[in-house]
Amino acid sequence: MAVPAVRSFLQVAATEEVASPLRVVQIEGLAILKIIKHCKEFSPALVTGQLLGLDVGTVLEVTNCFPFPIREEDEENEAEGANYQLEMMKCLREVNVDNNTVGWYQSTLLGSFQTVELIETFMNYQENIRRCVCIIYDPSRSSQGVLALKALKLSDSFMDLYRNHNFTGEKLREKNLSWVDIFEEIPIKVSNSALVSAFMTELEADTPVTQCDYDRLQLSTNPFMERNMEFLIECMDDLSMEQQKFQFYYRSLSRQQAQQQAWLQKRRAENAARKTAGEEPLPEEDPSNPIFKPVPEPSRLDSFLITNQVSNYCNQINGVAGQNFSRLYLMKALHEN
Repeated sequence: MAVPAVRSFLQVAATEEVASPLRVVQIEGLAILKIIKHCKEFSPALVTGQLLGLDVGTVLEVTNCFPFPIREEDEENEAEGANYQLEMMKCLREVNVDNNTVGWYQSTLLGSFQTVELIETFMNYQENIRRCVCIIYDPSRSSQGVLALKALKLSDSFMDLYRNHNFTGEKLREKNLSWVDIFEEIPIKVSNSALVSAFMTELEADTPVTQCDYDRLQLSTNPFMERNMEFLIECMDDLSMEQQKFQFYYRSLSRQQAQQQAWLQKRRAENAARKTAGEEPLPEEDPSNPIFKPVPEPSRLDSFLITNQVSNYCNQINGVAGQNFSRLYLMKALHEN
């Protein structure tokens, strides 16, 4: 009987298949409560924190989290923040708590999270963590009766372009990448232990109606709508400025092409005269001439992010408007009865 060959760890690692894509983010209920508590306590200030858990197959399990201290943007405080994270991870490891970093969470104001800083943070995490997510929580939107919690990751095609710092129109068309392909939203699944679920079931029957339940029936959403409209107008102004940059680029490109054609015609006429005189013709391109230097095309990353943000504000306005109509119909039915 043949004895099966024993493979070494390096052989197994070399033949390991490509990791399956991330399908769902499973978060413990206690971790969600910690995120909500931290974000609400410091609202409207924006806060961040670390996510801890395990990466198991197609599921990213978030079992714990801890907040980052609020700091100013300077080198000393950045070093203190890094030391704080290391100390926290060390303490969690000593008490036998999951201390594997799987991403981070951050709060946002009315969904204003799609920025270059978020992308840079993703790229920094990707250097050490193969798969990581960012949990976005919006306390202002959650006050309207909706748990505004979402998990995001960068798409692989976008990360390839970002590493090369090439966001020209040609590369975007080559990769077939549009503004909707920057972020990927991963479904969130809330998980609780059997004991917690049983305890919540016992509490549910005796829980009285709270003020939060009455707040969900409020028909006035004017402040929320006004802020969304203000942010939407600001984004449209920013988008208009980005369009002006591209208009200036195309005007400069057209002007350069006209100058090149004029120079080329002049050089060809000069070469014709030199040929008649029996002299060697001059080259029809002169790299040292400023008119032959390519005009740098502006990056389309900012315009993509602004377009994403505009779409987010429009979806929020549409959702609030739909909720208002539902509440009006509900109140009308109640009054009729």
